[in-house]
Amino acid sequence: MTLRSYLNFISRAPSLEALWSTHTKEMARYGFDRLLYGYTRYRTETSLGDPDDFVILTNHSKDYVDRFMHGGLYFDAPMLHWALKNEGAESWRMINQMMASQTFTPQEQMVYDFNHKMNVTAGYTISFNSVSVRSKGAISLCARPGMTQTDIDEIWKIHGEDILLMNNIAHLKILTLPHVAPKRSLTKRQREALEWVGDGKTMQDIAVLMGLTSATVEKHLRLAREALAVETTAQAVMKAALHNQMFVIEA
Repeated sequence: MTLRSYLNFISRAPSLEALWSTHTKEMARYGFDRLLYGYTRYRTETSLGDPDDFVILTNHSKDYVDRFMHGGLYFDAPMLHWALKNEGAESWRMINQMMASQTFTPQEQMVYDFNHKMNVTAGYTISFNSVSVRSKGAISLCARPGMTQTDIDEIWKIHGEDILLMNNIAHLKILTLPHVAPKRSLTKRQREALEWVGDGKTMQDIAVLMGLTSATVEKHLRLAREALAVETTAQAVMKAALHNQMFVIEA
């Protein structure tokens, strides 16, 4: 598939499944046979948000995903730390340099050892431009077993700009496509309180409108934050809106 054909297809992709199937095949043509894409809208200074809310796309094996993602190893991955502080593309040669200089933390060493065991040893990480301080997206491009980082770096010298463009366009398209979101039901009162916050009302206004005390309104908002697994009421409003849990017409 030519670059133009790829971009035309991705721009019209009707689903995440169709996009991901084509994207993985095209990346494999460059030597990247295992990909791991992740995106969160609920990042804070100390957390990436609830893992259940991540958008995760991958063609890694189940064994790899179970340990790396569900087992929480991703949180200590050196390339994730790089992606959170940078934008653009970075060679995994950086990991080898960290290993050689013995600057790994014990947790990072665990990630390194696990990746070597799973033949995840060469590749690139792309960190996408963030549209807000709460959002972050990145993709890990892992080289097929047997390829060295030098092999991949040589491929990147020739095709790196095209690969970066293809991944950026795929990321932007992913943000427009529907995906399965976790459903945490809000009570009628929690939803009503969030709706008034979304309308710009103050705590005192909401108390009057709902016929409650300010303390009770805050209790409903706190329980809504807990139900949606977010830290702030503003995040709760955004998440409830994204999951169609606000301004619901009661039967």
